[in-house]
Amino acid sequence: LPARVPPGWLPLCQRQRPGPRLSRAFSNNKIQVELDESSGVATMQFKSPPVNSLSLDFLTEFCISLEKLENNRACRGVILTSAVPKIFSAGLDITEMCGKSTEHYAEFWRAVQETWLRLYSSNMVTVAVINGSSPAGGCLLALSCDYRIMADNPKFSIGLNEAQLGIVAPFWFKDTFVNTLGHRVAERSLQLGSLYPASEAHKIGLVDELVPEEKLQEKAAAIMAQWLAVPDHARQLTKSMMRKPVLDRLVAHREEDIQNFISFVSKESIQKSLRMYMEMLKKKK
Repeated sequence: LPARVPPGWLPLCQRQRPGPRLSRAFSNNKIQVELDESSGVATMQFKSPPVNSLSLDFLTEFCISLEKLENNRACRGVILTSAVPKIFSAGLDITEMCGKSTEHYAEFWRAVQETWLRLYSSNMVTVAVINGSSPAGGCLLALSCDYRIMADNPKFSIGLNEAQLGIVAPFWFKDTFVNTLGHRVAERSLQLGSLYPASEAHKIGLVDELVPEEKLQEKAAAIMAQWLAVPDHARQLTKSMMRKPVLDRLVAHREEDIQNFISFVSKESIQKSLRMYMEMLKKKK
């Protein structure tokens, strides 16, 4: 993905949304998209088993799908959810960060940045329907949405647990987390690499609502209708005002952030940690 300021970052009131109407559904290898043109709401389902890892291919498809919806006049909101049982997304694909070239690390990290920049600045109403566990990068996807609904299941957890893996969450992960939870809870959670069960996640404000699994779609539709009842221009300008400083910060330091990632992930101690983690995952299978 090119290193450029994404369209979504621009002041939302200035954005144009040209383009033909989409058909009701389109999909690629890892994401299924359905658009209900009568309600103006699309659903993006992650379908990259076993755990919807955020690989380079997944991130590229995600950005393409989001851009298609952004450019469609009929679409005003999007629901993110998973088609894989018990998992929303397990986060960044470790295999993309282990034993690869510096060029690959740069390409991968630029795709991670682009995904966050587009989603966090999206012109549309974005609702995360978290129907499974969502650690690390999966948590970031949910955090980047306007509203988070999680299945009320004690087996599902969510959080930025990078520290537990010997990895440091980048400053823009941290900024998004602080904006949601407040400084003290975010600081404690990031240092400990905490993963919260659904009930705790709701208690600290990491998710907005807990809903029985069978009622998730019904609740998402109701929440979406509530947000879409607000005039688009007012909601979009307010969103831009609230989120622009955080977006600006990454845009201003984007190449530096990529170099920091390459430098960090290339260290032998980090590569060793990642290899050990992958071995542990293989043994679990």
